[in-house]
Amino acid sequence: HIQGHAHIVSGTNGVTPCEVQVKEATGDYYSGDGGTVLETVTADRVLIATGAKPRDLPFAPCDGNTIINSAHAMTLESRPESLVIIGSGAIGMEFAYVYNVFGTKVTVIEMLDRILPVEDEEVSKLAQRAFKKQGITFHTNTGVKNIDLSGDGGTVTYSPIGEDSKEETITGEKILIAIGVAPRCDGLFSDSLGIELDRGFIKTDAKEVETPTYKTNVPGIYAIGDIIGPPLLAHVASEEAVTCVERMAGHHTFGVDYNSIPGCTYTNPQIASIGMTEAKVKEAGIDYIKGVYSLKSHGKAIATGATEGFVKLLASKPYGEILGAHIIGNSASELIAEIGLAIRLEATVEDIISTMHAHPTMAEAIHEAALGTEDRMIHN
Repeated sequence: HIQGHAHIVSGTNGVTPCEVQVKEATGDYYSGDGGTVLETVTADRVLIATGAKPRDLPFAPCDGNTIINSAHAMTLESRPESLVIIGSGAIGMEFAYVYNVFGTKVTVIEMLDRILPVEDEEVSKLAQRAFKKQGITFHTNTGVKNIDLSGDGGTVTYSPIGEDSKEETITGEKILIAIGVAPRCDGLFSDSLGIELDRGFIKTDAKEVETPTYKTNVPGIYAIGDIIGPPLLAHVASEEAVTCVERMAGHHTFGVDYNSIPGCTYTNPQIASIGMTEAKVKEAGIDYIKGVYSLKSHGKAIATGATEGFVKLLASKPYGEILGAHIIGNSASELIAEIGLAIRLEATVEDIISTMHAHPTMAEAIHEAALGTEDRMIHN
């Protein structure tokens, strides 16, 4: 283990190995130029796994004091009285939920017409209703114009999209920017190395060949995780890393199935999804069936006092192959794994229906949703 900033000097040319300079970690060094070289490391292969960093608003960069990002939000010394969150993806909503529970007055501003916009629309709608009941305020279809730091806290100027004349302001002790992440490759290599990029992300063979090795266009240089682009999830990066290293070693590995990647939002209610949304299924012109099972009818949910939510299962006609699942409610992040296995094995709703689920468990909700695709729900 060497602590410092890595700067890749060269790939391998078949004769000489890759070369990486380790420069002194000063905390503010990002350019890749200058800096004290502590050590030069050589290797036949270099694997880049530097991840991503929170994006800034171009007109209001984070200062770590009033305008903060997700990293700052994890380490605040005290609870802010008020928090304005810009962006309502998984990260924005997780912090909205947590700080609201702490007693902070939370307001969320989202430029699209619903929160959690990558989720199935029915999930987004129920989630917003649930969070509003908990006391979180939302402004959707709303753009941020400015953040003024001249007073106490930050004053955000915003207006409905396309209606600039309807500007309003809101002041928060802290302003959390949660508008996504950008690849973290500052100072990692110079342009002369020639690594090919795609919208700032390092380009590999991950989505181009059936059995990718995660190699870049520079011999000996590989990359995995957020640095190579969406989906930007820790479990995806982990699987890519294992696949990459196993294939470097010449071992057989099944690799990453990019069609069955679960995504979870850790709030209450929890949210989890995998595969296609209903909108995507319709857009693709696929003939499909669906089952939607409300947790209000579910024994385990009733017993635990957590009946808010549903399980939605989408399957293709005529064979019932699973296309996607969308869950909101207690244990959603645990339940989604069953659907991941079903998609991976090309299972059908009949396979789920014919699999006995223990009672009383939350997993029975998957079984009921599968029954629902055939209008055969038992507890409805």
